[in-house]
Amino acid sequence: MKEANPITREAIVATESAIRPYIRRTPLVKADMADFGHPPQALTFKLEFLQHSGSFKARGAFANLLLRKAPTAGVVAASGGNHGVAVAYAAQRLGVPATIFLPDITSPSKIERIKGCGANLIFAGTRYADALAASEDHVAQTGAMAIHAYDQAETLLGQGSVGMELEQDAPDIDTLLVAVGGGGLIGGIAAWFGGRCRIVAVEPEQSPTLHAAFAAGEPVDAPAGGIAADSLAPRRVGRLMFPIAHAHVERVVLVTDEAIVQAQEALWSRLRVVTEPGGAAAFAALLSGRYKPQAGERVAVLLCGANTTAVKFGE
Repeated sequence: MKEANPITREAIVATESAIRPYIRRTPLVKADMADFGHPPQALTFKLEFLQHSGSFKARGAFANLLLRKAPTAGVVAASGGNHGVAVAYAAQRLGVPATIFLPDITSPSKIERIKGCGANLIFAGTRYADALAASEDHVAQTGAMAIHAYDQAETLLGQGSVGMELEQDAPDIDTLLVAVGGGGLIGGIAAWFGGRCRIVAVEPEQSPTLHAAFAAGEPVDAPAGGIAADSLAPRRVGRLMFPIAHAHVERVVLVTDEAIVQAQEALWSRLRVVTEPGGAAAFAALLSGRYKPQAGERVAVLLCGANTTAVKFGE
């Protein structure tokens, strides 16, 4: 008997209601590609990097802590950075002990934010997969509750609230570009829209996890490198998100590291918006021409994270 899909619109609505007191409703900004030296093309940016903890990950973190009961041993998360920041922040807000496992590629800005939330911080290996394996050993030894960065129902339901907000605030969009790492964000969003909006996945060329999964027909191991490796480079996409993406994500667009940096620079230069590399990846697909909208297409871009030290103040 086929297992029922737990990532439904009804479940996302219920989850959004539970986490609403703890998250921000992030704003939209209207822009045009003409602002970036391209032919005119109307754009809507969803500024999700303004979320608590600096990324969309706070939604899934709070969903796990509010919808599941944490044991006295607390919670454990493995992360390239943003999920760890979010779990540490949510755990601090709710008075739950948290242990965060990180690979050594995690950016200093994310490390400092995790420390600032009072979580126990442990480094393990060079990539997210290494930190995940170490966190699983810790869970087995301590009985703590694991909060998976993307392959957990509550995580996807929390991230799905981004889609819910976007549809309420910009109901006329045709296309949404979303950066992909493990797929929790795009899986939750695609489950919310259910085909009512064109969903385009964007990945770095050096971390093509969903691209590889689509080619293979199932989640498979993929390279995990590049400038956004601390946020968009798990070993493979999640098993829960894959059937949702297979049904409702139209295509995967790959972008170069150079295009991501150019997108970061353009967002700062033209909009005074600061994003980390993973946060700018979706816009890189437009700016580089890897995704070319049709005439009159109403495009939205999700800017999902800004935990970076890319801008120095006092200069």
